Amino acid sequence: MHMATRNWVALFVVLSCLLGVLDASAGDADPLYRACVKQCEETGCVGQKCFPHCKFSSDGASIDGPWYMQEPLYLQWKKWDCLSDCRYNCMVDREIKRDALGHGPVKYHGKWPFIRVYGIQEPASVAFSVLNLAMHFHGWLSFFILLYYKLPLKQTKKAYYEFSPLWHIYGFLSMNSWFWSAVFHSRDVDLTEKFDYSSAVALLGFSLILAILRSFNVRDEAARVMVAAPLLAFVTTHILYLNFYKLDYGWNMKVCVVMAVAQLLIWATWAGITRHPSRWKLWVVVFGGALAMLLEIYDFPPYYGFLDAHAIWHATTIPLTYIWWSFIRDDAEFQTANMLKKGRP
Repeated sequence: MHMATRNWVALFVVLSCLLGVLDASAGDADPLYRACVKQCEETGCVGQKCFPHCKFSSDGASIDGPWYMQEPLYLQWKKWDCLSDCRYNCMVDREIKRDALGHGPVKYHGKWPFIRVYGIQEPASVAFSVLNLAMHFHGWLSFFILLYYKLPLKQTKKAYYEFSPLWHIYGFLSMNSWFWSAVFHSRDVDLTEKFDYSSAVALLGFSLILAILRSFNVRDEAARVMVAAPLLAFVTTHILYLNFYKLDYGWNMKVCVVMAVAQLLIWATWAGITRHPSRWKLWVVVFGGALAMLLEIYDFPPYYGFLDAHAIWHATTIPLTYIWWSFIRDDAEFQTANMLKKGRP
């Protein structure tokens, strides 16, 4: 996921970065949907279904009672307020009626109509995000065991593989990114959205740094700092901009695309010229990631309200993650063997 691996994660993270299309959609522009939401906020009901907490405003304040009548804390924490429930149930009601008329699903507030499962907004994407997190943990753990328990170590008990610290950081950022992806798909609110975007950008930026350092075999610490410093400064500034100034989806998309394309070109070029024994794994990750990205381009509504193109895209990253960490382990063995042959301390 950084050079070759990041190729797919680059693509994958790009998709995470592109996730923020919250502009008005056909569904929420529907006058019948809007009327339903407005009526629900006033009456607390959609059809025969009523919501007790709709006697509270969307910010949790009591409309007709004292402080001890305010919305329960667990509901405030989950953000299932009156407006959220009204929007969801009006969406479900409208989709049932549209289906009866032979019309297909439409997006509401930038998202396809998903069916909640135990309060989870997009259950399939959450499940696949968790599996990706687990796969990264497995990959990082197997890499750690290989380095410190199977391969020879220096007298200082440090690994011969000079890129190991970078891959450890990469593993942490990857797991962090997929964790927030799972949280964001569970419940899309401002806070979870910002954490998801920020962690994705951080992973993508570090992946670009790692791609440059590994493909050009940069080992000198001063040279590494010269490469990393400007990119880290830019990524940090971009994250601060998104969180504290403006969550600009268009600008964020451009940043993600540029960093992703740069990584893909670096990894693809290196895979084409290197004699690395596991270079075929790089090609699998690069081309697999490119094909998976087509799922984001060919966007389609969720089957039975659960499985959409984005969820399937998350599923395709699972085997690619396994192959990517397999390449990282192979690279550690390959570099360690070369250093021992050359008699480097």
